[in-house]
Amino acid sequence: MAQYPQFNHHYFTELPGFYTALTPTPLAGARLLYHSAPLADTLGLDDAWFSAENAPLWSGERLLPGMQPLAQVYSGHQFGVWAGQLGDGRGILLGEQQLPDGRCFDWHLKGAGLTPYSRMGDGRAVLRSVIREFLASEAMHALSIPTTRALTIVASDQPVQRETVETGAMLLRVAESHVRFGHFEHFYYRGEPENVRRLADYVIARHWPQWRDGGERYSLWFRDVVERTARLIAAWQAVGFAHGVMNTDNMSILGLTIDYGPWGFLDDYQPGYICNHTDRQGRYAFDNQPAVALWNLYRLAQSLSQLMTSEQLEAALALYQPALMRAFGEKMRARLGFARADEEDNAILSGLLNLMQREGRDYSRVFRLLSDGEQHSAATPLRDEFIDREAFDTWYTQWRRRLARENRDDEQRQRAMKAVNPRLILRNYLAQQAIEQAEQGEVSRLTRLHQALSDPFRDDATQDDLAAPPPEWGKHLQISCSS
Repeated sequence: MAQYPQFNHHYFTELPGFYTALTPTPLAGARLLYHSAPLADTLGLDDAWFSAENAPLWSGERLLPGMQPLAQVYSGHQFGVWAGQLGDGRGILLGEQQLPDGRCFDWHLKGAGLTPYSRMGDGRAVLRSVIREFLASEAMHALSIPTTRALTIVASDQPVQRETVETGAMLLRVAESHVRFGHFEHFYYRGEPENVRRLADYVIARHWPQWRDGGERYSLWFRDVVERTARLIAAWQAVGFAHGVMNTDNMSILGLTIDYGPWGFLDDYQPGYICNHTDRQGRYAFDNQPAVALWNLYRLAQSLSQLMTSEQLEAALALYQPALMRAFGEKMRARLGFARADEEDNAILSGLLNLMQREGRDYSRVFRLLSDGEQHSAATPLRDEFIDREAFDTWYTQWRRRLARENRDDEQRQRAMKAVNPRLILRNYLAQQAIEQAEQGEVSRLTRLHQALSDPFRDDATQDDLAAPPPEWGKHLQISCSS
């Protein structure tokens, strides 16, 4: 085995009072089910780390030198309502791996047992939710969307009660930071402004070191948090991703996608798509995500109100809408095959989305088929996706006229489009099939799906079944927060 990875515990040493120190509670009969080889390579971990003899590491039975496990405390607004103290109810931050190139990553074990912040929970995760988070976070990474990542899946013989009895499991999650908006809210609502300042200084020093000693550091930092959040939401909207539970305790201070629960990628284009069946009012519907993210930023701004003036906070928040629209516009122009901005672009995009919504066309499939379109030919297999051929022909003619103003040949433009319009997305039914097989102890579907999702833009005939539109039953799976 290679030498041990180097671990630090800055959160533990620099932020006393922000956590409870405790070790994971192992599961009965825990065994390593699967791991992400690409992420392991990034972390400098060779195959020996994932042998049977090292299973205790991934199940929390064994710690590596330098690890100092703890459960973080934070609070938050859930579904728009102040929920008070929350915290790591089933997760434990094991330590922070320091890579030779200077990067640092938290190792966070989910399903690690009861903590002081478990509330009415049991501190456990189930195999279903662990596989969903593993696949979703790795799929988002391959789509170049900022996200936490997943390294290992541990299954066990321990039953866990949810709506039914399920298999207890653990996930080793990796991220540059697990600090959330809710961390700042916690100390603000407790009337502890000095702890808000300590936490702000901590994250600035670790993730924005260029501003750590400047007099305007809080203002510059918050402006960047706002813009990072805007870019993240633009990426979600462009690729058709719905998070499902955008509570403030699920919002990363680094602008990462974090806490995958009842997520869903769009199948048929429905702007009001609700992926979480417990979200009965549609607060976190797909088309409401940009507004919710801004609402959450206002909650964060309130928590930082003693670090900055109201004018500084408002100036930072005012950056959100322009940053969102700029990033979304860039992404959608690329998806349409446009290399530069044109005053007609909004109308072209709206026209296509309206057609898709009216006929319930598959969001990802339409953009991928559009990638093969040609400037000088009206022939396209995309036409067969629509019932109203006349309306499609009118739109397609407009799109080809717009391409003609690009001064790019078809081959160059098609390559560029296929690099941003994925052929394969993680549809809920594909994840469900992998889960059902894994619950029987078999991981061939999980393996194949994970490997395919690592390069979702590639044309590969052997993956035609994974890239196909979902069966009708696959569009109606109900996913809840229960995990």
